[in-house]
Order: sequence, then structure tokens, then C-alpha cells
Amino acid sequence: MRRIKLIGVPVDILNPEELELTVLELLAKPGAKHIVFLSIWDLLKARRNGEFQDFLSSADVIIPISKSILNGARFLRNDVPVRYNPFTLTINILSILDSHYKSLYLLGSRGQTLHVAEKNLHDTFPHLKIVGRHPGYFPKAKEEDIIVNVYKSSPSLVLLSDGIKEKALWSYKRRNRFASSIFCYYRDSLEIFSKRIKRIDEDTFNKGHEIWHEIGKNPLKLFLLLPFLHYIMILVIYKLFKK
Repeated sequence: MRRIKLIGVPVDILNPEELELTVLELLAKPGAKHIVFLSIWDLLKARRNGEFQDFLSSADVIIPISKSILNGARFLRNDVPVRYNPFTLTINILSILDSHYKSLYLLGSRGQTLHVAEKNLHDTFPHLKIVGRHPGYFPKAKEEDIIVNVYKSSPSLVLLSDGIKEKALWSYKRRNRFASSIFCYYRDSLEIFSKRIKRIDEDTFNKGHEIWHEIGKNPLKLFLLLPFLHYIMILVIYKLFKK
């Protein structure tokens, strides 16, 4: 695995054949580790948010999920990373953990959704031990109990979903309170595993058209065109003025 920087933001180049070894190496490291699914919007956020930039700089694996990131790297004649569908990659990571008899903690979503997702995950990955779970949207008073439970159960992977107010930053800000786990935030994961929502069609994702699916659900996301144009402008500036 190699790390590049695209307009000042770190991005990793992880080939599919390197995935299992990378996951096993992370499991062998002490402390909290982070796998990040990086969208173009996250990349732009890192440029204006110092804390998020620090989070990415310390993350163990940063996986691009937006085609625009690859196009940007190609435009700047940088090494082009491999893009992954976050759902497919999550399945691959869980399969690796299952084959090595590892453990999982589920954090996020609503109670019934979490219950169904846990059952479906157990049926799909019978050797993956689910050592804990807690719904998202929890009050601040519950947070200490969740941290203690994650610390005591020390799962191989903590999969965070919707309902976590600070999203991926939740585990980063509390990283010194965990023993040894990989943390991965994927907003739709438990909703998809519970079959409450459908995953993005693979062909749609490969074409980079998943944004139209998002706009179909929320037309206000048309306004994302403005930050995208800003991204194009930054790429042109880097092309013209950066050595």
C-alpha cells in the first residue's frame, strides 16, 4: 500500500490482492486503527477542516470511493489509486475477518434495524463473532457505557453506521480509550444489511453515477455542484502553479 496526496489530502493506493494482508497487519497493531472511505466531499472537507485533516493524516487506510478523486489524480499526473464500492469492500473485509474467526461490534442505526442487520450478518458470516452492539442516536449520557463496552469486548472491527453524530470522527476523538480495534464508518451499512435500503447498483457505481441516485432521494443535493466546481478549480490551480 502506498500513500499519495491529492490537492494536499492523503489518499492510499491499495490493490485488491493486498487487502487481506493489510487487514491482518492492522489487527496485529495495538490501539485504535481507522479505515476511511473517502468521498470527494470528504476530500474537500479536509482542506477546510483542520481536525478532519489530522484524522486523515493519522488514519491507517484511506480508500477513495468517488470517481472524481481518481480523475483528479489522473489530471495532475499523479499515481492513480484504486476505487472501491464501500459496500463491496465492507463485505470483503468482513469475509476476511470471518475466515480468521475474528470479532465484530455494531454501532449505529435504530434498534430494529440493528437487530435485523445483526441476524443477517450472523447468517452470512457464521465464524464472525458479534461481541456487542448498540443503536445510534444515543444520548450523551449513554456514551460512556458504549466506550467501556467496546474497550472490554475489544472487537477486531467496530462498524459504525448512521446515527453517530460525529461520524468517523467519533472513534478518532476517543482513540486513546480503546484497546485494539479497527474502526470503520460507513453510514448506510446497517441499513443495507437489514435490507431497509438497497445498495447502489454495481454498474451505476462503476460509471460514477451514484450521485444521481443520491439526488433522486434528496433533490437538494443538486447544490453539491457548487463544491464540485470548486474542486475542478483547485485542480486547475494545482496543475498551473504547483511543482
